[in-house]
Amino acid sequence: MEKQNSSYRWIVFTVVLFTYFLIVSQRTAPGLITDQLMKDFNVTASTIGLLTSIQFLAYAGLQIPIGILSDRFGPNFFLIIGTLLNGIGTIIYSVASSEVLLIAARSLVGIGDATIWINLVLILSQWFKAGEFLKLLGLAGMTGSLGFLMATVPFSTWIGLFGWRALFFTVGLILCLTSLLLFFVLVKIPKKKLLLEPHRNNSAKKIEPKREKIFSILHRIFSSRQAWATFLCHFGLVGTYVGFIGSWAVPYGMHVYVMTRSGASQLVMVGLFGALIGASLTSWLSAKFESIKRPYIVVHMLVFLSWSTFLLLGGKPPFFMLLVLFFFIGYGNGASALTFAVVRQSFDVKEVGVVSGFANMGGFLSAVLLPSAFGRVLDHFQLSASNTGYSFGFIIPILFSIIGIIGGMMIKEHYQEVKQHRELTS
Repeated sequence: MEKQNSSYRWIVFTVVLFTYFLIVSQRTAPGLITDQLMKDFNVTASTIGLLTSIQFLAYAGLQIPIGILSDRFGPNFFLIIGTLLNGIGTIIYSVASSEVLLIAARSLVGIGDATIWINLVLILSQWFKAGEFLKLLGLAGMTGSLGFLMATVPFSTWIGLFGWRALFFTVGLILCLTSLLLFFVLVKIPKKKLLLEPHRNNSAKKIEPKREKIFSILHRIFSSRQAWATFLCHFGLVGTYVGFIGSWAVPYGMHVYVMTRSGASQLVMVGLFGALIGASLTSWLSAKFESIKRPYIVVHMLVFLSWSTFLLLGGKPPFFMLLVLFFFIGYGNGASALTFAVVRQSFDVKEVGVVSGFANMGGFLSAVLLPSAFGRVLDHFQLSASNTGYSFGFIIPILFSIIGIIGGMMIKEHYQEVKQHRELTS
């Protein structure tokens, strides 16, 4: 039986999305304990920025290699190993006794995390038909937002009751067990059920196609305007959001608005509700207007104006407006799923993994740069009023969001496969 016609594909979909949910929660969960880490380990804001950035640096740096390897050898192995590494890194983080161990643990988490999204996209493209793919990609984006949502009030409450070490140890253990579940769901059971790749005749002689040289693939991608458009779009939307909520959003609420940790985490939760809506609504609007570029540029402009408002109002907008701004910034992160719709429609299926990795690298490159740069600004203004450092720090995501706008304007609205485009939007 072909994979794309099997009811088993929904089990694969559920387990893979559960894995993604857990892993995404660990991208920003450390942001809940930023002030606590500074106190317990006696480190500066710059060091905390480095701690956040190191995870995203590992993630960003491995996107293209993982994309190439996954395209060539399949996504299952890398998703299983990545989940295991993420779990081990999270457990080490929970028992760390020094900042060196914290950095090593987050590096391991970043390496594991680097394998997740690319292989999720590839697994969905293998198990589901083109007409289902875009809709399920939107659901995957919503699942990621739920993972971020888990790392707000629920985790904050857990930390308040049992401490941060218990939280990270438990989630790390669950991730290790999930990697074992993935092995059975993706490898063992399909092999027993004889689930085949779509359009493959079991009796036909297997012919290995001649593999293109890696240098040729990279040259073609790096010289592609469309690939750079996806890179810049993700740089402007994803990194500014993930980088900020993963490091400084909770301290911002606590220092500037004198909120509790739980109260400040609710700011992040508002952004995550925006992300949940952005993932589905923007995909629907894109299909309705038969365009990715127009709604995507509107989203980029909305995010740019939101970050600019923080700066214009001295880093401390009225509380109601603060909630609205977090919502719109989160909406932009959810809408970033359109980046991979562009990739799927614009490139050959053999290149989807590596181009997805290149686009993802853009998002997490800005997530590397933002926390550290923001931390340096805060250190510079540490003797000033509580909102002064944050006010100047918001210049950074403003600049990054301008880069995202440029990426949106670079998108070409014609694709290699017009028929595939119609199937995806139907």
